[in-house]
Amino acid sequence: MQERIEILSVDLLEKHRPLVKALKKLARSLDLEFGWHYLLDLTWILSQLGNVTGMRILDAGAGTGLIQWHLASQGANVISVDRTSRTHLPLRFRRRFRVRGLRPTDLAPYSQVLRQNLKRQGSPAGKLISQAKELSPLLDQRRSPGRIWIYNQDLSSLPEINDQSVDAIVAVSALEHNHPDELGSVIGELLRVLKPGGALLATLGAAREQDWLHAPSQGWCYTDHSLRRLFALPAEAPSNYARFDELFAALKSCAELRDHLARFYFRSGDNGMPWGAWDPSYQPVGVYKIKGMTS
Repeated sequence: MQERIEILSVDLLEKHRPLVKALKKLARSLDLEFGWHYLLDLTWILSQLGNVTGMRILDAGAGTGLIQWHLASQGANVISVDRTSRTHLPLRFRRRFRVRGLRPTDLAPYSQVLRQNLKRQGSPAGKLISQAKELSPLLDQRRSPGRIWIYNQDLSSLPEINDQSVDAIVAVSALEHNHPDELGSVIGELLRVLKPGGALLATLGAAREQDWLHAPSQGWCYTDHSLRRLFALPAEAPSNYARFDELFAALKSCAELRDHLARFYFRSGDNGMPWGAWDPSYQPVGVYKIKGMTS
């Protein structure tokens, strides 16, 4: 694959329809909802990765997002990095996936989370019913073939991950939450742990003429020029920014994304789609960066 910058076309959804269906099914089973453009981000990244069986992949800014669970279900071993703690990761993830902490403090024991859940439940009968639902899948549901290692750490410093030790890095709408003055050092740290020839696949927000901050999401949108500089892409790396307006118009009229907004958008006016009103103010862009053999 060639290094490039690609504003994400809504055509991805139809082009990779089996993958889109699989992602929606997995999200429902884990009670996860998509950010308004995340289905595009996920589809683009995963379609670039191909077969991930046996790969060691770092999910940068993972949270409890879907891509790490999908990758593990496909046989990848995922290092799930986020500055927000997932020490008390909900049991619905643990019962489906083989999850560990990269350090002892990164993930509380299953029994500790179970006890906390019991304390939060209502009546004794309700406790028993609730915990039976949590425990029964452990007995009859096969775990994912891949593993996930929870690492609660800022992306700017990953001391527990060795140089050139991961096969690929994915970042779903996460890197733009770093200030532009700091993003370069974050990318540098990610490239440090990436093997030569490995790919960094990141989605961010696109800006036509100048970088700007999307306040509701606290995410920066970047011009073609800024992305080339931050990711150290060569001048010949292709970009489709010339189609900016065309692709943005198609995104704004995309019924599949418009008609399936997550429930959380309808509960607040302080988000990317206030009170569920479909009005995209930016569009997602993907960056495909390959680490050089001498980097």
